[in-house]
Amino acid sequence: MILKNTFHALMLMIICSSCSFISGPEGLFPETKNNFFNEQLLSDLELPADSALELNTDDHYPAFIKDIPGAEVQNIPSPRQIFSSSQSQEVQLRRLGELMWIYVETLPSTSWPIAKNYFEASEMNVLSADPEAGIMTIAYPKDLVIKVAIEHGIKESSTEIFLSIDSGSLDSGQGKETAFIQNQLEQLVEYFASSVSSFSGTSLAAQNLNDRKKTKIYNLNDRTVIELSLGFDRAWSAVSRALTEGNIVTNDLNRDEGIFLVSYSEESEGTRWFSFLNFSNDDKQSELNLKSQAEFKIVLEKKEEKTNIYVESLEASSKSAEALISKINELLS
Repeated sequence: MILKNTFHALMLMIICSSCSFISGPEGLFPETKNNFFNEQLLSDLELPADSALELNTDDHYPAFIKDIPGAEVQNIPSPRQIFSSSQSQEVQLRRLGELMWIYVETLPSTSWPIAKNYFEASEMNVLSADPEAGIMTIAYPKDLVIKVAIEHGIKESSTEIFLSIDSGSLDSGQGKETAFIQNQLEQLVEYFASSVSSFSGTSLAAQNLNDRKKTKIYNLNDRTVIELSLGFDRAWSAVSRALTEGNIVTNDLNRDEGIFLVSYSEESEGTRWFSFLNFSNDDKQSELNLKSQAEFKIVLEKKEEKTNIYVESLEASSKSAEALISKINELLS
């Protein structure tokens, strides 16, 4: 027992001494936190008189002293608007002519497993599912095959779901193709509405669908341009819906030319928070107002299979035009 205690005491002494040997003042790795006390200021660097070298100094933090060059407040351009979108999880059935689709405010990688679960739980069989392409083929009774396409929507973190008949034909008892597709989409909308808010899963195989956005924003000649990977008809409809949703006054429009003439003010945004008190008539704001003078021109240009959107200022400043294009992008869906 005595030998054991002696051994423990000896080990403790070795450990304590080794600590000072490693990190003590005279150890291998002494502390350096007080070394700055020993620093010395060297003399100024002297250059030869005939030296061609010029030293330019930049004062990044000048004192704001009146009448001293270089010390006046400089006009630094503010950063460009960061486009944003709402974080709600809205589910809608939308229609434009004969085209119908489901709009869901969630990523396609989340919509993919929800849609797949719906068809697997129904009487229909999933014949094939390609998450990379976002395509599923579904066997419907009576030898009918349905094609389901899941795509990224216009808005950030949104999904668009399209249904079409891939093969087979409808008999007279099932009605027309449009009515059949609408019925199937309505059932899928109900399933999404009850599932998307509580569904937290995502498909890793469908992650690449999140990168195939239909909206691209770039700057051309100091003008912000929104590029939509959509035809003109859908782009026009999306902008019209955005103006209505944002209560942006439309003074005039010309669909053939792809032009909206509108009035918009950032200061008026705050008053819309009290619209539920009927302090303002939003219905009138969304209608044409031919008597008012337009401040901005929204232009839609068709570029092959895409549509570009930009804003021109008629009376206000270019900064206000940037605020309007940002607002439109926020409301596009």
